[in-house]
Amino acid sequence: MLTWQEFEKVEMRVGTVLEARDFPGARNPAYQLVIDFGEHGVKKSSAQITDLYQKEELVGRQVIAVVNFPPKQIATFFSECLVLGLVGENRSIFLLQPDQPVPNGLRVA
Repeated sequence: MLTWQEFEKVEMRVGTVLEARDFPGARNPAYQLVIDFGEHGVKKSSAQITDLYQKEELVGRQVIAVVNFPPKQIATFFSECLVLGLVGENRSIFLLQPDQPVPNGLRVA
């Protein structure tokens, strides 16, 4: 079981996707995302969401991500946050997002 103190260490915040590019160097199909987390900065992420989302529709979309993991190198790219989603059939990812626009950087509670 996870303690409340351990859970409080995980920073899940909302951010807006500024850029979405193909990631040809990834082992599995993915996009490279650039996400604005307001006062918490702009971070990059690799996201395996190509089966349900087109990169053009991701720009301007708000997403939820864990922002306090250390950077993880994926091929030649450093992912600085983990975009969260629900895992569906065939491992398709459905992005978590607020149901209305909110300020970037708000923390999930």
